[in-house]
Order: sequence, then C-alpha cells, then structure tokens
Amino acid sequence: MAMNPRDLAAQFQGLTLENVGSWPLVPRVALWLVIIAGCAAVGWFVVWKAQVEEIERLRAEEVSLKEQFRSKVQQAVNLEELRRQKEQVNQFVLTLEKQLPSKAEMDALLSDINQAGIGRGLQFELFRPGSTVVKDYYAELPISVKISGRYHDLGSFAGDIANLPRIVTLNNLNLQQGKDGALTLDATAKTFRYLDEEEVAAQRKAAAAKAAPKK
Repeated sequence: MAMNPRDLAAQFQGLTLENVGSWPLVPRVALWLVIIAGCAAVGWFVVWKAQVEEIERLRAEEVSLKEQFRSKVQQAVNLEELRRQKEQVNQFVLTLEKQLPSKAEMDALLSDINQAGIGRGLQFELFRPGSTVVKDYYAELPISVKISGRYHDLGSFAGDIANLPRIVTLNNLNLQQGKDGALTLDATAKTFRYLDEEEVAAQRKAAAAKAAPKK
C-alpha cells in the first residue's frame, strides 16, 4: 500500500539525534543509507582510489614488460641472422675503405689520373691539385684539370677514371670546342682518402673544444 506523501513527510518532523532508536522506519532507513554512502565515499577517497590507481599502473607495467619480453625473444630468435648481417655490413665498410687511399698513396693516385689521360692521347693544359678539405672521417682533394683531345678519347678518359680502384669523381664539367676542332674539357676531379689515427684524434679534439661551453 502506497504511503501518502504527507504521512511520509510527517515521519521526518520533530526528529532529534537523542531519540534515533524511536524514529519511524523510513527515517531510520534513510539515515542508514546516508551513513553507508558516506562511509563508501570516505573509503573510496582514502583507501580504494589509491589502490585502484596502483592496480591500473601495474597493469600498464605488465603490458609494457610483456612487449619487452616479446621483443627480446624475437631478437634472440634472429640473433644469428643479425650477426650475419652485421658481418656483411663490416665487410662492405672494409671494401669501401679500401677504395679510399691513405695519405701515402695519394701521390700514386694522382699519377694514375695523369696516366689515364696520357694513355688516351689527351693533352693536359692544367693539372693542379688544390687544398685538402678535411671532413669528419675522410679528406677530400680537389684537382683542377684542363685537357684537350677528341670527343671519344675524352669519353674514354672519363670511363677510365670511373674504373680506377680508388674513388675519383669528375665534377663541374665544361666542354668547349676549339678552333682546330679539338675539344677542351675543364673539370674538377675529386679524390678522397681516409684520415689516419692522428688526424682522427685531432678532429675529435677540435670538435670537443668547439662543443665545450665557453667560460
């Protein structure tokens, strides 16, 4: 049987904490519900919230650790393949290094470039090595060249330069035809050499000095 709202409101009139035990049923139930809700709210903010956050943190950490574990297992499975690839890279680097002459071999390389032109019947009007440009781990030597000859001989000379055992590039090519029909090629040949240990140490020292904060 539904209770009349007036009767329900009447049960909350004249209530004091001194006579809680004699309160009507509805006010007592309402008081217990308020107490339970208050205890739940206090328990949430004081105890349970921190525990729930810790559980979430541990779950996220568990996911991260599982991913790390899978990654390490995959690395372990592919370890031999990675070692083989590393060895291939090392061999490739060594091959490239062998294409860079040392400081002692530079004179011989310059002679090879000169002989490549003479061997094709070309006439050198200019063969002038420039100043060495030092990079991080290698040095670059530009050589200004001016040679004259027939078109096919100049092309063969460029091919001979490309086929040298050491790396030599032809840059800034400028081809002109003379009055006698001969062609003249102006170019900058660049060759490279690796730095020796002393030069590498000097480069690192200079880089460290440059990076050091000024006092």
